[in-house]
Amino acid sequence: MTAMPQLKQREKSLIDCHVHLAALPEGTNGCLISEKMLKSPLFRFLLWKHQLSPTDPAAANRKYIQDLLEELRASQHVQQAVLLGMDGVYTNDGRMDPHATEFLISNDYVLEQAKAHPNEFLAGVSINPQRIDAIEELQRCAELGATLVKVLPNAQQFDPGHYRYKKFYRELARLGLPLLSHVGYEFSLIGKDQSVGDPNRLQTALEEGATVIAAHGCSYGLMVYEKFYPTILQFVNRYPNFYADISALTLPNRLGMLLKLRHHPEIFDRLIFGTDYPLSVFHLPLWGLASFSTIRRMMLTTNRFDRQYLVCQNMGLGFVSFNTIIQSTQPSLPSDALPSTDI
Repeated sequence: MTAMPQLKQREKSLIDCHVHLAALPEGTNGCLISEKMLKSPLFRFLLWKHQLSPTDPAAANRKYIQDLLEELRASQHVQQAVLLGMDGVYTNDGRMDPHATEFLISNDYVLEQAKAHPNEFLAGVSINPQRIDAIEELQRCAELGATLVKVLPNAQQFDPGHYRYKKFYRELARLGLPLLSHVGYEFSLIGKDQSVGDPNRLQTALEEGATVIAAHGCSYGLMVYEKFYPTILQFVNRYPNFYADISALTLPNRLGMLLKLRHHPEIFDRLIFGTDYPLSVFHLPLWGLASFSTIRRMMLTTNRFDRQYLVCQNMGLGFVSFNTIIQSTQPSLPSDALPSTDI
């Protein structure tokens, strides 16, 4: 088993760069969810897992935040979480398409939660570059303390490799905001064109100077077939501004990439810690690779942040904290918008 490199950090100083903020529409939070999405397996699981009532949106939203805060504060290894928003679908002329948008978590709601809990949350806003005011929204969110920009091309229905978004990517680079992009198939939300989950389409952003984090370790998301395995190795060598997060890699459909990446210590400093909360973290990857006592300890670890840390560590997969990217890309942001990076 490949030994995991020492993480040069204090205890409980990790930042989880991939935590989903979920909310039901209520009041003026600017969020949206379709009836179809509300009945999907993901949201049924979410409602069951957190005992949320869709008939009382305000109470459900408060409980989701409280559950997240409690689990994060109880973690032995993770100090902060980047809350991810979800922008909508936009027409070719850059207007919001409410009929095609199944799920939306507004940037204002993300920023509000990060401001309310600065010791635990960082703002990961979502901006579809196809929107007519994409650059203006990017600048606004940066001024309000956003830490990164998350996109999910499969569900937001845009091609991240299109030349029309070059100006947007250049502005990301100028502002020092990383782009976290979903990679592979999309099952949780409604994916239209799955081909836009190809990490090769992120070259446009990389070549315009933006720091890019490919989600889920560049996993294809279809069980053991990992067509993007060569891509992540090539991109790490080619682009110093390329990273991947390790979120969701313990899930059965992405396990294949976890098993491959653990053999490449030369890229561990480009792998960023993340969980994909509120999704589950599985101890399945350890079977056959760790002792029964280790597996039993993972089974007894119910905190998802800690289980992700410990499973990946015991798999021999090295990773670093999102602090690494903050230090290298955001020196110009106001000091009160940055988490502690004393590692």
